[in-house]
Amino acid sequence: MKHFFLLLLTLIALGACNAHAEKADSDKPTNVEADQMAYDDVKQINTFTGNVVLTRGTLVMRAHKLVVSQDPAGYQFATLLAPAGGVATFRQKRDAGPNQWIEGQAERIEYDGKTEIVKLFSKAKMRRLEGNKPTDEVEGEFISYDSRAEFFTVNNTASGASKPGGGRIKATIQPRSESKDK
Repeated sequence: MKHFFLLLLTLIALGACNAHAEKADSDKPTNVEADQMAYDDVKQINTFTGNVVLTRGTLVMRAHKLVVSQDPAGYQFATLLAPAGGVATFRQKRDAGPNQWIEGQAERIEYDGKTEIVKLFSKAKMRRLEGNKPTDEVEGEFISYDSRAEFFTVNNTASGASKPGGGRIKATIQPRSESKDK
């Protein structure tokens, strides 16, 4: 029981981290590279296919297909779809300190440019890194990540809800070394 409460406190501390995603990213233009693009001016929808790479400051997203829509206020919303048998990915620098990153992958990724929330659907994985070294990792069928608040939730079904019998989530939390804090 003591170990359960220690793990619970660790997970709460992990989710309540004071670090934020790179603040400057929200002021950067969105650049997209792909093999093909179709644009619907009336609906304000861009569809990119084939080796898609979206870059916005330190945020880099990769997929087979990307659909970007824009609301009247100019906020952009993106849905990334993986190639058959593969995953779509994202990676972004965090304001937590030098060389701090967050990255994730899933069969489908949705990014809300207004709230800066990333949602990962099906075979979702996310990890925090110091340089290239993972510090924390989570897996589940659905992950919602608020990059402004550095808060995420992991659920056992791709619908975004946890259900009995829906599978298990996994978390690996690396110990924090006191020498790193000095």
